[in-house]
Amino acid sequence: MPKPEKKSILAISLLLAAVLLTYSNHFHNAFHFDDSHTVLDNPYIRSLSNLGIIFSDARAFSTLPAHYGYRPLVTASLAVDYKLGNGLNPLYFHVSTFFWFLVQLVLMYLLFRRICDSVRPEPANRWIALFAVALYGLHPAMAETVNYVIQRGDIYSTLGVIAGLLWYAAAPGLRRSGLYLIPVVLALLSKPPALIFPAILLTYLWLIENERFSRAAARCLPAIVVTCSMGLLTSALTPPTFVGGARSASAYYLTQPLVAFRYFRTFFFPDHLNADTDLAPLTSILDAQVWLGFAFIGGIVIAALWCSRKPGWQPTAFGLWWFCLALIPTAVVPLAEVENDHRMYFPFAGLALAVCWSVSIWFQRRPLMQRRFKFAAAGLFVAVLGALASGAHERNEVWRTEESLWRDVTIKSPNNGRGLMNYGLTLMSKGDYPGALDYFERAAVFNPTYDSLEINRGIANGALNRDSAAEQHFIRAIALSPLSAEGHYFYGRWLGQKGRWPEAVAQGQQAGALNPDYLPPRYWLLEAYAQRGDWESVRNASDSILQRFPSDATAADYRAKAAAPLPQPPAAVPSTPEDYLNLSLSFHRAGNFQQALQAAEQALKLRPDYAEAYNNIAAAYEGLQMWDPAITAAQQAVKIRPNFELARNNLRYSQEQKSKTSEKR
Repeated sequence: MPKPEKKSILAISLLLAAVLLTYSNHFHNAFHFDDSHTVLDNPYIRSLSNLGIIFSDARAFSTLPAHYGYRPLVTASLAVDYKLGNGLNPLYFHVSTFFWFLVQLVLMYLLFRRICDSVRPEPANRWIALFAVALYGLHPAMAETVNYVIQRGDIYSTLGVIAGLLWYAAAPGLRRSGLYLIPVVLALLSKPPALIFPAILLTYLWLIENERFSRAAARCLPAIVVTCSMGLLTSALTPPTFVGGARSASAYYLTQPLVAFRYFRTFFFPDHLNADTDLAPLTSILDAQVWLGFAFIGGIVIAALWCSRKPGWQPTAFGLWWFCLALIPTAVVPLAEVENDHRMYFPFAGLALAVCWSVSIWFQRRPLMQRRFKFAAAGLFVAVLGALASGAHERNEVWRTEESLWRDVTIKSPNNGRGLMNYGLTLMSKGDYPGALDYFERAAVFNPTYDSLEINRGIANGALNRDSAAEQHFIRAIALSPLSAEGHYFYGRWLGQKGRWPEAVAQGQQAGALNPDYLPPRYWLLEAYAQRGDWESVRNASDSILQRFPSDATAADYRAKAAAPLPQPPAAVPSTPEDYLNLSLSFHRAGNFQQALQAAEQALKLRPDYAEAYNNIAAAYEGLQMWDPAITAAQQAVKIRPNFELARNNLRYSQEQKSKTSEKR
């Protein structure tokens, strides 16, 4: 192997090591945001036997109908990670994502090196390509995608485009076979932005291979046919329930030029990275920010055209066109957020090449400076990369937990109702209900019709024993989104805690009927039936889940319990308080908590100050997960017998469990 190639391999190896070191603190970071419905609650990733469904049904991507999308390669990769990690172990998911991130960086180097050599063959190109890849790989904005598990779709999509273009460029003899489109198809099975591949290929042929525009367009016909076919397939398989989320398409479009400018600025000054922006859509053509965006788009297009016609500037032109073209897919589909940091992942690949090639030309035209300040320039480059790596490492820390991530959002986006709500959820998970409710109320100012916010306001008020307010919020959540299973589920769970079992079960059943793939309400019903001793309902409910998900361990466990013979209570007719207490204990052991409660109440009728009966009542309510009456009964038992250790333990347990009932789905 020639010595220069050994240097290239060593250089790229050192770069990959630097990237690994930069991201060494991210492998155990938590799941976040859309990971909840695509990973955490997604039953389809829990067994590799679901791969057939994953590739044929877009509903396997998410448990929320509004988010159904045909991205089977992403979901299949999650299923593999789930299998390897024996569950939802974040380490395996992050290692998987990071591996393909590194593969992309290697392919980027090979592509950039080839582009540079096509325009100006010289040994220095290896360092230009290397610095461009380092600038991209160590940029803090990449951490917004690498840390966000479900957004690995951006990595797969970008990787497929780069791999397809590199294959086309490096193997001209195989172009007629169309094999270079294989990674592009895989990219399109991951995320729609890869649809822009033919335009990037056209730009490559025009600028780098100096093809006439018309001839270049003709060469792109196979890519156009394949991407259009995949686009039609994806559209056909996407259910009508999918919702982009934008309230106003016109306002979304009006804002996108400004968003492009903000992304461009972030490349040079990544000082405001944010997991959930509060940038509001621009609604008036007279807004100065609208004209700022238009001016930027005009300026960058003019710059790209100028570089396209300037000899030796083709890599810069190609990178600028890449940046513009890669922004189009998320600009033409009105989405819920007008901007999102992970959308910079694809465009920044081209921008990194444009910037580094431009810098190389600047130095090339100043040979005296190049000789005198060679080491100073190298030191400056290393310092820039070090600063970027430090920023990425710091962003990994922000993404470590839900609390750290949403705290950062509330600081940078104080007008973001969703961010305020999600930070409130982190407080609620720690039992700080007043603090959580304060954030929920602040969030309601900005998102007054947000059904998830109403659910969480209901949970927090319920935990604070503000039953009237809690119920009002649950009912409003259902009114705002009557076809959403979540509102019915959390309302039913709260009703169950209050002992309103017929209503609770009805809400749980409705949640399961609205969205059979959203399993939390169906699991909750299994537990509710089991606690009441309704084993026939347990069998029916578990069979229903197993019919849809044959490998579901939770449903199988309940089905086994329902099939097992239960101990029978004593046949003798009770007549004394002690008899009823023993009967209560027998029912409790059999899992018949409702009967255990009734027997203990009969004991109290015969002996009103019977501390053991109050303790049994507390234990029965614990079995029913009705923490408020359990606490009341245990307190009464302790009041009668202050040294009643078993009752004290039950009181403490019920209080602890009550504080956990606010955990978010």
